[in-house]
Amino acid sequence: MKRFIIIIIVAVVVIAVVLFFVLRPKKVVEVVVVPEIKVGLVTDVGKVDDKTFNQFAHEGMMRAAEEFGFEAKYIETLQPTDYDKNIQTFAEEGFDMIVTVGFMITDATYKMAGQYPDIKFAGVDQFYAEPLDNTMGLLFAEDQSGFVAGALAAMMSETGVIGIVCGMEIPPVIKFRKGYENGARYIDPGLKVLGVYIDSFVAPDRGKAAAEAMIADGADVIFGAGGPTGSGGIVAAMEKGVYGIGVDQDEYYTTMGGGPAPNLLTSAMKRVDNAVYSAIKAFAEDTFKGGHYMNNASNEGIGYAPFHDAADRVSKDVKARLDETLEKLADGSLETGVKL
Repeated sequence: MKRFIIIIIVAVVVIAVVLFFVLRPKKVVEVVVVPEIKVGLVTDVGKVDDKTFNQFAHEGMMRAAEEFGFEAKYIETLQPTDYDKNIQTFAEEGFDMIVTVGFMITDATYKMAGQYPDIKFAGVDQFYAEPLDNTMGLLFAEDQSGFVAGALAAMMSETGVIGIVCGMEIPPVIKFRKGYENGARYIDPGLKVLGVYIDSFVAPDRGKAAAEAMIADGADVIFGAGGPTGSGGIVAAMEKGVYGIGVDQDEYYTTMGGGPAPNLLTSAMKRVDNAVYSAIKAFAEDTFKGGHYMNNASNEGIGYAPFHDAADRVSKDVKARLDETLEKLADGSLETGVKL
């Protein structure tokens, strides 16, 4: 009898344990599904391999996409009348962020940002008089870029005369010119700087003629700061056997077609790739803010291109002084003195 009772007790305990594990509340495991993020790039007229702003913007987007795991696509603009349509294509396809390239697409970007407030927009070289919460204009410190170019020109000049061929007299170009002048005089206060504004960015013949006149007046370094107009000045420098300095992108690959160009010292570059990467990074980290983002020496937003074929003409001392100048601009111990 006693044995029977023990068996019954054991059976009850076993059943109780089984029921406990079977009937106890289940722990709910919440699976968080991260939605796929899509970023699109709309170029200015041109292609993503054109070695200019379009290509640099694309490279910046792809670097961010790889790092943060985004889906990234681009649309190459064939003509300015396609700006609105191209941006809207990405918007209607549910893209989360759209990057547009160049000041020419500013109005279309701002318009579409107003129509699609839930999409973030970043515009290269775009200033918005009244920024929206979802627009980030990516601007550049042209005065710093010009200052570095002027410092190099002063160190390389043998005649004590240098020149700059500018495009239209608008704030970014004025900053380039004043920065160039101040950078040159930072190295050599007695240096003579010739300069001219030309009321078009697409007049290489006029830019070339202006540079030829400066060279005739003794200039042995020409800085072309005005799109194709400035590039005309660089071409004149190459033909006359004096030094040239490009602007915005590496003109060794654009204006000079990849060389040879032994007299092209460098180009005062806007690091569009870094600017686009930083804008997308801000979006990814939820720190995107509407307004304007200034790209300067402190955040590698400006710099200078490789010396390429002119490398053997730029001494180690000149390069060291140039890098020191850039570093001082970056840490704030040196200012360009340019005020607009």
